Amino acid sequence: MTPKRLDELLGRFGKCRIAVIGDFFLDKYYDVDPGLAESSVETGKTANQVVAVRHSPGSAGTVVNNLASLRPGKLYALGCIGDDGEGLELARDLEAIGCDTQYLLRAAQRATPLYLKPRDMKDPSLAGEHERYDIKNRTKTPRALEDRIIATLDAVLPRVDAVIISDQVEEDDCGVITRRVRTVLGDRAPRHARHVFFADSRAHIQLFRNVIIKPNQFEAVQKAKPLPGEVVPEESLREAIVRLRNKVRAPVVLTRGAKGMMVSDPELAFIRGVRLEGPLDPTGAGDSVTAGCTLALAAGAGLAEAALVGILVSSITVQQLATTGTATRQQVRERLRLWIRQSPPL
Repeated sequence: MTPKRLDELLGRFGKCRIAVIGDFFLDKYYDVDPGLAESSVETGKTANQVVAVRHSPGSAGTVVNNLASLRPGKLYALGCIGDDGEGLELARDLEAIGCDTQYLLRAAQRATPLYLKPRDMKDPSLAGEHERYDIKNRTKTPRALEDRIIATLDAVLPRVDAVIISDQVEEDDCGVITRRVRTVLGDRAPRHARHVFFADSRAHIQLFRNVIIKPNQFEAVQKAKPLPGEVVPEESLREAIVRLRNKVRAPVVLTRGAKGMMVSDPELAFIRGVRLEGPLDPTGAGDSVTAGCTLALAAGAGLAEAALVGILVSSITVQQLATTGTATRQQVRERLRLWIRQSPPL
């Protein structure tokens, strides 16, 4: 990758039309001032005092947020949220960054998924975040709602160049990407061969077919609950990526944290990461990789080139503390120059 080649790809971003289908959460931050803490008269417990409330699109919405910062031609949100206050805030946040929400369904019988994050306003590090409160739908997605989700997918496909699948809900068939919706996506991808179909999934990545998948190193070898600092040996990853490529019948983009990424096509390749210093916040890093990779692929990049763009984008977002970060095109250009300086080409 040269700066000239990157400029060519970035210059095409504005013509790319991307749909993101999946689980849209609302990330809601309560900024707590510890100096104002009171004691509850009723319980004696600490009554934390919230001095500011912030919110932004999360999960699939984080992907949209990252895409919007890179300025594509058109963005569509596909999925389902509740007919509630959190859903109203989420839809407004998506529209504020230029995302079309006409295909984002509202269902009174479903709750808008929420990550509620109280945090110490004086400590931007991860240590400043209090215990989180989550809202997710823990009942099966109704078949009638699946029908509506599939109908929106079919309606938007003629309008886009790429479809990003963001499967955040771990409980089987309780989110947007149910078994049935996943099967339909695997059916539609070969019929729309010019489209990029790119899937990221917290719990079901090995169940997709005919779409590019993005497992991390532990998902690739099906290792649950890795220890802090643990890495998967390179030889194990080589075997896993070949096995996954054959199983999914589509290219594989495998993330390795600070070590970078591996890609399966057109041949196995390793793309190194960017060496970073100082405090980092990995929240949303995988979503920023997904956004950068998919937009680059839609702009005509090869898989290894797209993986590098994803690495550059995520290396920028992880340096933004106490928020889900984004990257601009100019920041990506500057980060490529750093990547080249760290290990100049022969």
